[in-house]
Amino acid sequence: MLQTLYDYFWWERLWLPVNLTWADLEDRDGRVYAKASDLYVTLPLALLFLIIRYFFELYVATPLAALLNVKEKTRLRASPNPTLEHFYLNNGKHPKQVEVELLSRQSGLSGRQVERWFRRRRNQDRPSLLKKFREASWRFTFYLIAFIAGMAVIVDKPWFYDMKKVWEGYPIQSTIPSQYWYYMIELSFYWSLLFSIASDVKRKDFKEQIIHHVATIILISFSWFANYIRAGTLIMALHDSSDYLLESAKMFNYAGWKNTCNNIFIVFAIVFIITRLVILPFWILHCTVVYPLELYPAFFGYYFFNSMMGVLQMLHIFWAYLILRMAHKFITGKQVEDERSDREETESSEGEEAAAGGAKSRPLANGHPILNNHRKND
Repeated sequence: MLQTLYDYFWWERLWLPVNLTWADLEDRDGRVYAKASDLYVTLPLALLFLIIRYFFELYVATPLAALLNVKEKTRLRASPNPTLEHFYLNNGKHPKQVEVELLSRQSGLSGRQVERWFRRRRNQDRPSLLKKFREASWRFTFYLIAFIAGMAVIVDKPWFYDMKKVWEGYPIQSTIPSQYWYYMIELSFYWSLLFSIASDVKRKDFKEQIIHHVATIILISFSWFANYIRAGTLIMALHDSSDYLLESAKMFNYAGWKNTCNNIFIVFAIVFIITRLVILPFWILHCTVVYPLELYPAFFGYYFFNSMMGVLQMLHIFWAYLILRMAHKFITGKQVEDERSDREETESSEGEEAAAGGAKSRPLANGHPILNNHRKND
């Protein structure tokens, strides 16, 4: 049964145009072609990336954070309370008003004290500023190097200037060492991001990030063994062109260099919009959707690849919306923050100041003021 599934999965009609077989892509006459087995090396390389990242964050990013004077905010810790801790771990981090009142009776604390305890407890679980800075430093370093390396790989290729040449001779297109390593390193890096996503800083677009990483891994893998390599190198370089700008803006934001952060962010927003919402759909997608049909009939691999590209394009539109919201705040003079990030809750958040000053004027229930269930988004 497994052999049957294996044979069906690698059926040529799924992944290759009509009248072509995997035998046509076997190495011969000194010409080397992409093979699915090449991708096995990316898993140990991903583990190597995680090791390199650990030492980079420890010996490069941490001293850099100290040099840029990245300072942690003082966080007040929640006092030990088994009742509240059990609820926090098993029922949720944001108790409703009824639950606050119940927990108040069970713990012997006032409603305000319960709310304060949960606020401090949530802050304890938020990643530190240093952790965010180190993560951004690692990604900035990789994306910058990857973009420079990617441009070096494709800038002298004829299909960089004439996209019709992407499909010239397809799929009998041999690979060169620079393309091989560009692919293996990019794919390994995204595997490492997927492996570490549970321990990395969690943002509001956590689910979208998982979808993005999975779609990217599938796209890179498919484009390799189906020999969409020329299109794949263009797509990877296009994505890397703006990512390092975003990570550098984060670094300066965490260091408190607000003006530098804002200026870099505006440059990032412009590059992102141009590359992801203009060049990608109107040049790259046009290249992968229209030009192949001039050479051969559509097949499953053609639909599969462009469907995955469609998923990425939808994610780009979603992120462009968040970016434009942030850009609007910058233009209107408001403080620019990462729309995807959790905000630190302060001691005066959730209406606590109002509670302190207006308890007497509020209606009473069983001799205690009724607390409003104001909650700030995490």
